[in-house]
Amino acid sequence: MEKFAAIFARASERKGGESALSRLMPEIKSSRSLSASKNDRWLAQMTRCIFQAGFVWRVVDNKWDDFEEVFFNFPPDRILMLSPDQIDRICQNPKIIRNRQKVLSIQHNAQYILDVCQEHGSFGKMVSQWPGDDLIGLLSHMKKGGSRLGGMSGQRVLRNMGKDTFVLTGDVIRCLQRAGVDIKNNPTSQREMKLIQSAFNDWHDQSDLPYSHLSRICACSLDS
Repeated sequence: MEKFAAIFARASERKGGESALSRLMPEIKSSRSLSASKNDRWLAQMTRCIFQAGFVWRVVDNKWDDFEEVFFNFPPDRILMLSPDQIDRICQNPKIIRNRQKVLSIQHNAQYILDVCQEHGSFGKMVSQWPGDDLIGLLSHMKKGGSRLGGMSGQRVLRNMGKDTFVLTGDVIRCLQRAGVDIKNNPTSQREMKLIQSAFNDWHDQSDLPYSHLSRICACSLDS
């Protein structure tokens, strides 16, 4: 497999040097800060990423203040108390995007978060303690326990909340393929995810860089 130093060199050249490349790196929260993140912000971020999936992000962003208002700023316990009639009215509310299946996912994910809290104290604490060398395990946990959190949605929730994680955009996948990782253009199998995790673990050991930065550098190393 290709060494990460070669990928880093290509990315630096494409972006105008190491300093310019470093300015493109995503923000990563400390374990302490991530652990302190509130459950309502996790549910809000899950909801935002779910509604952005397959849709124009700008529309979701423009309506986001209304989403926060309609869902009371996303406290999981209060969301679970919504009756079927209240859910029906929310699904017809023009302030939000009226996608019933995505609206229904919010209650499911509220329950998921509270279930995690029973074991870990908070969702942020579980995420903060999850090791970087098993990010695919965390993503699998979210996919199985939550609703509509598989694929890019779960990855973006973690990245947006500040977890150190890779995000498998098209450019990142192409970089992995170019490096010699045997995966398809849309990797979903357990075998492929293990290969991806192994590649990032190797690059992390080689470079001592965070997984989020490794992922972004991979994306920057190729022409889109």
